[in-house]
Amino acid sequence: MSCEENKKDCGCLFEILKRILLLQRQEFDNESHTGCDKPYLGPTCTSVCYNTRPVMLYNCCTGEPWSFTYTVNGTTGTSNVFRIESLDDCCCTCRILYPGTEEGKFVATSQFFTINLDCVGAIRCLPDTFVELC
Repeated sequence: MSCEENKKDCGCLFEILKRILLLQRQEFDNESHTGCDKPYLGPTCTSVCYNTRPVMLYNCCTGEPWSFTYTVNGTTGTSNVFRIESLDDCCCTCRILYPGTEEGKFVATSQFFTINLDCVGAIRCLPDTFVELC
């Protein structure tokens, strides 16, 4: 089933994630918003030191955060923090992020997953940050 046929399930989540993806690509406007759909990354519109709005995705059935395993330098871990990389209908491809050594900082993995937005009940946006992309 395409997103157009099932707009009530993934429509609002798709629009928020689309806004985040455009921001990360620096294709934004200067409207005044706050929260997940704030039209720029960082605390002010002139910030150029942010490239990621980390998100957590919540399971629509259980309310628990989705988490995925990753392996970096032979060490395996689990993370529930992601970077939106692409959107296609109701499918969202994310990069797995893991906590860095500094509070609130994340490190990008080279591991991705694609999730059907019909399986996502909520999105939590974390503070904007800079993530070195591999």
